[in-house]
Amino acid sequence: MDHASGIAAGILADRLIKDPQRYHPVALFGQYALWWERRLYRDNKVAGAVFAAACVLPPTLVAAGVAKRAPRLATAVALWAALGGTSLERTGMRMAQALESGDEDAARGWVPWLCSRDPELLDAPGMARAAVESVAENTSDAAIAPLVWAAVAGAPGVVAHRCVNTLDAMVGYRNERYRNFGWAAAKLDDAMAWVPARLTAVVHTGFAALHGRGGAALRAWRDDAPSHPQPQRRASGGDGRCRTRGAVGRADGVCTRRRKAALSGRGASAYGANRPGGRATIAVDAAGGRGHSLRV
Repeated sequence: MDHASGIAAGILADRLIKDPQRYHPVALFGQYALWWERRLYRDNKVAGAVFAAACVLPPTLVAAGVAKRAPRLATAVALWAALGGTSLERTGMRMAQALESGDEDAARGWVPWLCSRDPELLDAPGMARAAVESVAENTSDAAIAPLVWAAVAGAPGVVAHRCVNTLDAMVGYRNERYRNFGWAAAKLDDAMAWVPARLTAVVHTGFAALHGRGGAALRAWRDDAPSHPQPQRRASGGDGRCRTRGAVGRADGVCTRRRKAALSGRGASAYGANRPGGRATIAVDAAGGRGHSLRV
């Protein structure tokens, strides 16, 4: 019962209380993680594992301590900080409206809020694909996963997932610097997202079915998932209009922009956090302004 009432309060807080422009809890955690990275970085997996433990364990233990005294309040506050469904919905809707009205300049202005693409390299279909990708992954990371972990473990679970997911946005890359150091954070993020991602796929397939495209979504999930482990690779299976296999304008500097998103706390999951080896989710008709507004 404590979890249920705390979850309900957290969802309500996410809907009603806007994210602070300064001192967002996720941004503060990003600065804390950056402090540890500067001190612990070595080009090996052991250092990366120590870094992940140093970053994740203290906030999780603090959350556990608070939850012992006030479990409902702790869960509500943790979910308010971790959930990004409301922000994602609003931004996705604005992108959809701009694209549907033919205002490509306005749409390009929303691209950096959703993903790590260079908007100048994208045409309207490319922006639609990029938006679908980001909504797909972040529905799992910033909406479903926090709720799942709140139900399973209360505030400590929510905090642990948000910390791990933010670390993945900071160091979970297969480039020269982070291939080894970011390995532990990336694997932890994949593990914590495994169940939520599949629940997200079920939810989105249900939304597709409501619009008469459930079969298309299921086929996309079945056929594309083995070849494309990222959620965005079958994100538009239910939209009936655009597949995301085309070019999405990924430019140099993705790592830098994604780290900046994580450090700023912009969105609970640092929108645009698209790393190879992602999750199995399906977003339904995100570009068209229907189905992507997963209300939580």
